[in-house]
Amino acid sequence: MATTKNLCAQISLDLHQKISEGKEAAGLTTAQYITNLLLEYYEMKENGGNTTMANNSRTMAFQIPEELFQRIKAHLERETQRTGRKLTQREFVLGLIEEALNEAEQQVVENDPEPEEKQPSEDASVSPCEAQP
Repeated sequence: MATTKNLCAQISLDLHQKISEGKEAAGLTTAQYITNLLLEYYEMKENGGNTTMANNSRTMAFQIPEELFQRIKAHLERETQRTGRKLTQREFVLGLIEEALNEAEQQVVENDPEPEEKQPSEDASVSPCEAQP
């Protein structure tokens, strides 16, 4: 394990809130999250301002009807009020995708006459952003 040293800094409440939401969404401790942010920053600086896809992330972009977008925004606001924690569009959409894929994969396993040969790999339900235990 690398030798570590403590780093303390006073930051604005707004920035603190963003960091708290980011670390919770990533499922990391504050130390892990801040370390990742700093490593990403210096890596980007070394690459002339370009970020790399070190965590094998991919971007999906698509347009949706305005009515659906407004419904999603309203849902996110209701969930934020209900839970006291901001639910982001990213978290919401990734949650829906993972839930749908898990259900579909489960149906494949249940309907497959030879589950040992065609069963999805153990990593199939883990998003590329999640660390393996």
